[in-house]
Amino acid sequence: MTDQRLLVETLVALADTLVDDYDVIEFMQTLAERSVELLDVSAAGIMLADRDGRLHHAACSSEQMRLVELLELQLEEGPCFDAFRDQSAVRSDAAEDVTARWPRFAPYARDGGFVAVSAVPLRLRGQAVGALNLFSTDAGALDDHDLILVQAMADIATIGILQERLSHDQSILTSQLETALESRVVIEQAKGIVAERNHIDVDEAFLQIRRFARDTNRRLSDTAGRIVDGTLADEFERRIHRADR
Repeated sequence: MTDQRLLVETLVALADTLVDDYDVIEFMQTLAERSVELLDVSAAGIMLADRDGRLHHAACSSEQMRLVELLELQLEEGPCFDAFRDQSAVRSDAAEDVTARWPRFAPYARDGGFVAVSAVPLRLRGQAVGALNLFSTDAGALDDHDLILVQAMADIATIGILQERLSHDQSILTSQLETALESRVVIEQAKGIVAERNHIDVDEAFLQIRRFARDTNRRLSDTAGRIVDGTLADEFERRIHRADR
């Protein structure tokens, strides 16, 4: 059973993106994390397509999930690719089924500790712009009702990502998605810098960056960029060290 209050809060948060200005990367990160909280899954990740239709990592609920998704991208095989290509939900409840459907991807999912894998497309008006992965360490984690729920969340999220009024303008749509993908690269760089400087793991580094961005009312991608170029380094370090006291 899902937490009804959390579900309502999530749907409101997704609907709140239908405004002029919001942080796409932070929004997708929230979608991934709320998917884990609402459903009986261990990790979630989001991939977006570039102008040529190639999928790229955009958000994830954990570093382990990111690593498995990167291998999925490298192989170009797995539930996310099927959901994106067919524009329909994909569910595989057991390790044997994962191996049968995606023989090259399955060993990496298993090495990451994941037994059951599912994915739903991010789609709008017959156009898929990405997919949401849902992985679990337990077999049979999701049922049909869960997939209906997460597909509804993904559909709402897609409207937010694209901002429906812009979806008719392909050049604006492409630019928006490309910017989101470029921002993710900068965020990964910032995570590495913060993790190395503070001797923490990358998951904790990401939490510190997000917390700082929220506390200072900055966009996540802008914060990451300024950590990478060094213009925010001193202020960031002072604030997180004060928070740890």
